[in-house]
Amino acid sequence: MNKELMEALDMLEKEKEISKETLFDAIENSLLTACKNHFGKADNIKVEIDRQTCDFLCYAEKEVVEEVEDDCLQISLEDAKEVSARAKLGDMLHIEIKSKEFGRIATQNAKNVILQKIREEERSVIYNQYYEKEKDVVTGIVQRYIGRNISINLGKTDAVLNESEQVRGENFKPTERIKVYILEVKNTPKGPRILVSRTHPELVKRLFETEVTEIKDGTVEIMSIAREAGSRTKLAVRSNNPNVDAVGACVGLNGARVNSIVEELRGEKIDIINWDDNPGNLIQNALSPAKIVAVFADPDDKTAKVVVPDYQLSLAIGKEGQNARLAARLTGYKIDIKSETQAKDAPGFRYEDYMYDEEEYEEEYDGETYNEAEYEGGEYHDGEFNEGDYPEETGAEGAIEEESVEDVGIDEADAEEGLVE
Repeated sequence: MNKELMEALDMLEKEKEISKETLFDAIENSLLTACKNHFGKADNIKVEIDRQTCDFLCYAEKEVVEEVEDDCLQISLEDAKEVSARAKLGDMLHIEIKSKEFGRIATQNAKNVILQKIREEERSVIYNQYYEKEKDVVTGIVQRYIGRNISINLGKTDAVLNESEQVRGENFKPTERIKVYILEVKNTPKGPRILVSRTHPELVKRLFETEVTEIKDGTVEIMSIAREAGSRTKLAVRSNNPNVDAVGACVGLNGARVNSIVEELRGEKIDIINWDDNPGNLIQNALSPAKIVAVFADPDDKTAKVVVPDYQLSLAIGKEGQNARLAARLTGYKIDIKSETQAKDAPGFRYEDYMYDEEEYEEEYDGETYNEAEYEGGEYHDGEFNEGDYPEETGAEGAIEEESVEDVGIDEADAEEGLVE
């Protein structure tokens, strides 16, 4: 039994995760290569390795002839008698080859063949391992900056976080641990090349699957996600169990679950809403926290008209149109947002075309009750209705207070347009 060889193979199999059979094949090929370098040819060379004891035998098949013309392929009858007393002309004898007799160059070439095979198999193992993790989240350690790209160590190999996949404003220090989303795993001559991302929407989805048990076991399902990396993400979830609140499960006790994800994303805001098969209700949920008066959705054209109270228009649109833009991505609808004044001034406007009844509409705003029936022709300030402050001829421009527009960072012209994509 060749104990040294067996121990070496066991160690390689454990550390490199390379199967013993592959290593045995590498040893056989290396011996054949050494024979070819030593004798000039290896067509008649055979190598046998006992998988149990690791003992190996290298021999050449030679034909017994009267006159030898090729030493590599033939053996004289006299020499054959020394190997086997029963040898006769025409027989094929197995002549053992001592590997210790190989020259320095042949031995070095055999060593290189084994090392090359080990490197190839190691790359293959790493590629297969991370190819299975493609479209998944892994934890890596920041190594160094390569220009504007970042090299991240994933354990057995390094990944590249390109500048285009980095969140603007995020700065990492060497040895810092971060979670990344594996975009693609490529097999190159120099080994696997792994591309990762911090901006992909699926990163947030995978983090929720890891953090929320109900999502992992299928009780809660993530139906849609829209993300502007580094700023805000909207997530639509649905519960497959009537006794489980989908939003509550994602938020967790005192916000513990969602807060851990927000912390990993460096403070990125996350809005979690309930999915609804009714597109009107879904759009209403997607535009939260803005209050909605009415929604008319056209499933065929994937368009929707939304009416909001005048004082809620800037909130519905969001800073630089972000809220409306994310809602449009989340629902897949092109959303046209108008204030009540803009909608009433629009030609052909009829409230009965919308989902909600104007006479019965009431909403709570800052602790005060807002009643639409009292809102005709006036302006609403902190729960006080002053008809003189809002004359009817003012038109749509008066539907948005100047202060609210400035607060959200959009100009009044964008607010009047009402449509932000």
